[in-house]
Formats: sequence, structure tokens, C-alpha cells
Amino acid sequence: MTELLEQTIEHLKRLDAEKQDAIATLIMEELEDEAKWDAAFSSSQGLLADLAAEAMTEYNAGQTQVLNPEIL
Repeated sequence: MTELLEQTIEHLKRLDAEKQDAIATLIMEELEDEAKWDAAFSSSQGLLADLAAEAMTEYNAGQTQVLNPEIL
């Protein structure tokens, strides 16, 4: 465990139970969200590679155009 994390935990121990639970909930939600993103990205690598290959094929065939954000 890092020194910063140890200091943070010591600080959290001094808070009342309600504040501890609120912070713990935020941390757990963040960790769960991060795990969901990791799973989504790891399972989409094949699809992303296919889309990239398709885009390059269209580009090489001259089927693309320069994006002008002002026209969007």
C-alpha cells in the first residue's frame, strides 16, 4: 500500500460512520465502473480492428472526405 493511501485511510478512520460509508460507496462505484470499461474495451478489440481496417479500405479507395467541423 502506498504512503498516500495509508495517510488517506488514517484520515478516513477519523470521520463519522456516515461519511465513511459515503466515501466508500463512491470508491466502490468508481472501481466497478472502471472494471466495466476494462471489460468493454477488452472485448471490443476485434470490432475496433475491423472498423479501422474498413476505414482504411475506404480511405485508400478514395471514398472518404476531409471532415470540416464548421459544416457539421
